[in-house]
Amino acid sequence: MGTVVSLTMPVDASAGGASAEDEPPRATAVVERIFGELDQTFSLYRTDSEASRLARGELSLRDASAGMRRRYEDALEWRLRTEGAFTPERPDGALDLSGLIKAYAIHEAGASLLALGRPDWCLNAGGDVLVSGSPAPGTAEPWEAGIVDPADRGVLLAGYPLGGRRRHAALATSGSAERGDHIWSGTSKKKAFVQVSVAAADMETADVLATAIVAGGLPMLDRATAHWDIAVLAVGPDGALLGTPDFRGQ
Repeated sequence: MGTVVSLTMPVDASAGGASAEDEPPRATAVVERIFGELDQTFSLYRTDSEASRLARGELSLRDASAGMRRRYEDALEWRLRTEGAFTPERPDGALDLSGLIKAYAIHEAGASLLALGRPDWCLNAGGDVLVSGSPAPGTAEPWEAGIVDPADRGVLLAGYPLGGRRRHAALATSGSAERGDHIWSGTSKKKAFVQVSVAAADMETADVLATAIVAGGLPMLDRATAHWDIAVLAVGPDGALLGTPDFRGQ
């Protein structure tokens, strides 16, 4: 999917009866398998993927796989909920589910880790972070996620606690820091924000709304904070920061 995926977890030799040496390879193998399978279908970085065939017009959505059609239905639902700020089509009309599928992959990988009996972990895919439990198993200590300055990737703008007893377990960032300017807004106006980070209870909500706010600007930010339980940190073109109370309190 054109990015790097990392898994961090505290190793407990007593968890699930597995040895401390066996647990990391088992967990990473599960994550690699899920991302690999979804990459083969949905990645536009692979010329042989189903998504690339759709984008080139070699395959119609009607003839696409059931999984592709389900993710497209999810994307259409988000387009309605965000009043068009989030869309699965590029300006040229080609289908592009990149704004949704990475979040789906992270969610599926997290569900599989829980099924393995691993309650404490932090999964990071290209700067989008989903956590479970705590870095100190058996405590309420949260994981600390950092947000990179889009103007200087060596600098952190802020941190945000996830997991533990916090209501947010996911943090997604959309903008230009990771892959350049790749979000379209459907308008020729200059974007109000060059980067937006959203913390939410689940990764799909965080990722979709971060993308939608970059595309839709301040009106979409107001709509998102009014309708979803999220925290937002937005970076303007001049570097000015706009944060909801949860971020300002950090």
